[in-house]
Amino acid sequence: MRTIRFYALALVAGITVFASCKKTSNSNSVSTIQKQIGQAITGDTLCGAIKGTLVSGKTYSLTCPVTIDKGDTVLMQSGVTINVVNPAAYILVQGAFISLGTKAAPNWITVPGIAKQDNVSAADAPTTDPAFTSSKLWLGIQCDTSATLVVMKWTHLEFAGGTFGTTPPIATLGAGNQAWAFYTANPNMIFVFEDSWLYGSTDDAMRPNCKFVIQRSTFEKQGYIGGDCINPKHGGVGNASYNMFIGTATNGTKVSDKGSGSAATAQTDYYNNTYVNGGYRQQQTGRGGDINYEQGAFGQSYNNLIVDCKFGFRIVGNPMADTTNCHYGYNYSYGDADSIVDQFYPVGYISDPVATNIPAPSTYLPAGYVLGQTYSAHSLVGANDPKFVSYTLGSTADININYVSGFDFHLQSTSPAIGKGYTSWTPFVPSGITTDPVFGPTTITGPGKDIGAYQTDGTGNQH
Repeated sequence: MRTIRFYALALVAGITVFASCKKTSNSNSVSTIQKQIGQAITGDTLCGAIKGTLVSGKTYSLTCPVTIDKGDTVLMQSGVTINVVNPAAYILVQGAFISLGTKAAPNWITVPGIAKQDNVSAADAPTTDPAFTSSKLWLGIQCDTSATLVVMKWTHLEFAGGTFGTTPPIATLGAGNQAWAFYTANPNMIFVFEDSWLYGSTDDAMRPNCKFVIQRSTFEKQGYIGGDCINPKHGGVGNASYNMFIGTATNGTKVSDKGSGSAATAQTDYYNNTYVNGGYRQQQTGRGGDINYEQGAFGQSYNNLIVDCKFGFRIVGNPMADTTNCHYGYNYSYGDADSIVDQFYPVGYISDPVATNIPAPSTYLPAGYVLGQTYSAHSLVGANDPKFVSYTLGSTADININYVSGFDFHLQSTSPAIGKGYTSWTPFVPSGITTDPVFGPTTITGPGKDIGAYQTDGTGNQH
């Protein structure tokens, strides 16, 4: 950890802060503070080894794989667009990559020419959705064992999930495999993904096998017929909170201590997230929905809102999660069909019916309930509607919706999820991660008093 902090300080010493002026309709100019590391990257084409600053307001074309070498840094100022025009392209991080979008001027790493298919009639046809099947999908951000830092703030990361050729950028990724949008092979790397968006992938969206904070972000159309959104393995330690997951193939958040080496075991906290319509593209029985701990992994999970997901909160018994150190409760489940409510506690697994969960398990589980057994909870179908501002519940007609456009998942003032959050606990933050406007999370939002990602006091997810 001493090495990471020294590296961050070295980067700080190389930052230039300057003001730029932009004309507006309401005033003569407005001053915007920007940060710069090294020299501005000239030209509008990115290919090969790069370092320095991608300049605010510019659009760049990623025409071939790029590498950020060990000891080098690439910083994206706000309002930058990278158009990936070669599906064989990727960003290989061996040093540091920082994207500093803002709410007013987010950054984009996307693929031009793919039209988003965000409508109800198309939601039932993933085989024709380019977010999963386009030949233009690229190969994502891949971080090697020497990578030290990736920070993404107010950044759209889109349409990753292409297939690696015979020479993937990191050998362990495997030739012929589908790319994850983000992956790291260094457990000592720091990864921050906040107030950002991840749209479209063919398998897992993220494998953050490192120290991470993933917060206040939105995950849409993740996984074609399989794949999780956030899926750390051995060495992945951190927390994910106030994220919106919709229409995931499998889980929104998963953790497994699968792997080997001297890295820390997989400890992750998942809290105040909202999961909607998860699990319906996963082909394997008993998998897919929202939160999943397995194979020696552990952590804390509170205040999550789970709506119309195929399976509920899952603790796996074989290979067994570290159940002694798994702590959870105050999680709110809603379902619009018997097949959903009868899996709030997934059959065949060992999720404990915690009394603080909503609805209270004592109101529908049979007397003498044994973990993993079948049960019937028909009375819960359509009960305890969390009352989203503009997303209609009450049937399974729309359980394949996998996008947020046109909907509002904030809570109405009459929502029964308001004020039900558990706040008397402290989330786990890995050593070495501290708040910072450039090199760390801007803030780390603690547990919320309302269930889910959107808080009535204006905190939480800002999308």
